[in-house]
Amino acid sequence: MIGIWANVIAIIVGTLIGWLFKRRLNDKYIDALWQSLGLLALGVGIQTVVNNMNKSHYPLLFIFSLAIGIPLGTFFNLNDRATGWIDRHFQSHLGEGVATASFLDGIGALAILGPVTAATNGNQTMLYTNAMLTLVCGIIFGTSFGLGMILETPIIFIWFSFIYFVTKYLSASYFSNSLVVEMSVVGGFLVMAGGLSLLKIREFKTVDMLPSLLVPMIYFLFI
Repeated sequence: MIGIWANVIAIIVGTLIGWLFKRRLNDKYIDALWQSLGLLALGVGIQTVVNNMNKSHYPLLFIFSLAIGIPLGTFFNLNDRATGWIDRHFQSHLGEGVATASFLDGIGALAILGPVTAATNGNQTMLYTNAMLTLVCGIIFGTSFGLGMILETPIIFIWFSFIYFVTKYLSASYFSNSLVVEMSVVGGFLVMAGGLSLLKIREFKTVDMLPSLLVPMIYFLFI
């Protein structure tokens, strides 16, 4: 579990460093950082989709995942419940930042396979590598959104711990490379949606898209 805690600490430290920078920047530079974040998320999302699409053995699964998951999230009004609460209690658009950062830090090969390898053979390398990337993202998001980005920590901790305990105590083979690929494709679209929202090109309710990630997980339970 030490690798998981390293990611949690990376978020906290990165956010604190970013918050210190934020106090010395005026609104013009904060807006510029928001644009940078949007481009970063958009680029990472596109790269994730492109890199994993040709590895997929189930080319229609991501379509069904998005087609089922997004309406389901909309039905339960997940985005307004989650980000609305954050925005009311902290600052405007913070919920959007927390959601996008969580996608960047928690979805992808390193983020998913990291807890898997830690649970199966104790190798923390992937988690440590992901923590370094998370630290950089934490600084950037902390500079843009402030201390509220620490709210990402329980999300990442619960997600990584879930993968770790499923692998260690339920099924060591469940989070296979095939499942990681399918989740990465879907996750890439979620990251892209977060980037487009930050760039104000098209506002997506990204949290409503979260059930899309459950579709490949449920599908792989049956195959």
